[in-house]
Amino acid sequence: MSTTRRAAVIAIVVCALAFTLAVPLRTYLSQRGEISQQEQRQAQLRDEVEQLRARQAALNDPAQVQAEARRRLRYVMPGETPYLVQLPEDTPEGQQQLAQQQAGTGGVAWYQRLWSTVGH
Repeated sequence: MSTTRRAAVIAIVVCALAFTLAVPLRTYLSQRGEISQQEQRQAQLRDEVEQLRARQAALNDPAQVQAEARRRLRYVMPGETPYLVQLPEDTPEGQQQLAQQQAGTGGVAWYQRLWSTVGH
């Protein structure tokens, strides 16, 4: 065989090997990336589980449960007088007025308007 034929055969063999190895190598590399992502996700989930366990331990304390009920559910103890302060911004009409005021000032905060008047 001539050297050109040998070179051609070697080139064909090398190309065949490259194509044979390319797909498994690509699969291997993509799976390594997925494993890395799953390990990161698993670490995040472990942290979340630890936070939830700490929260569960805190809620086993009756004082904590009582504080949560007071804060979130607005419970009061017998004999206490509850007060609920409602600001004008809490009503739908108050929110509309606040939006109109902000639109009238161009959305500029009050302290920025104050500073602009002091500077002149």
